[in-house]
Amino acid sequence: MDNSISIRTAKLTDLEALREFEQGLIEAERPLDPFLGKGKLHYYNIPKMIAANNIHLIVAVSNTELVASGYVRVENSKQYHKNPTHGYVGFIYVKPLFRGKKISNFILESLKSWAKNKGLNELRLDVYHNNSSAIKSYEHFGFKKSMIHMRIDI
Repeated sequence: MDNSISIRTAKLTDLEALREFEQGLIEAERPLDPFLGKGKLHYYNIPKMIAANNIHLIVAVSNTELVASGYVRVENSKQYHKNPTHGYVGFIYVKPLFRGKKISNFILESLKSWAKNKGLNELRLDVYHNNSSAIKSYEHFGFKKSMIHMRIDI
C-alpha cells in the first residue's frame, strides 16, 4: 500500500467528509441511472452506519485528509444460497484527485479482511452495467458478474 495512505474505521467526526463523498458518488451515478430522483439525494444514514455492529464503514486517509470510503454490511442470504450470510459492499468512493492509485483496492482488502474475521465466505456488490471502469476494477479485484437487475417504467 502507498505509505501515505492509511485505512481506518470511520468516526462521527468524519461525517461532513462522508456526506460530501455520498454526494460525489450520487453525482457520478446520475448519468448512469435515469431512475435516480432529482435534487439532493441521500443513499445512506451515515451516523447509523458508523454505530451499527453489522456494518464496517471505513475511510482512507492521506496525511490528515479523508480521500476514500467503503463499507461492508453483514446480510442474510436467500434460503437457497450456499452461504447463509454474506457481506454486501457499498459506498466505494475515491476523491477524483486520488483516483488511479489503487485506493479502492486497499479499501476492498480491508473490507474483505473484516468480513473474513466475521466468518463470512462471500462478498457481493451492485454496480451499474454501464460503469465500465468500476466493473473493470471489481473484476481485477476478483469479483465475478452474476445477475443483471432490470427495470421498466409503467
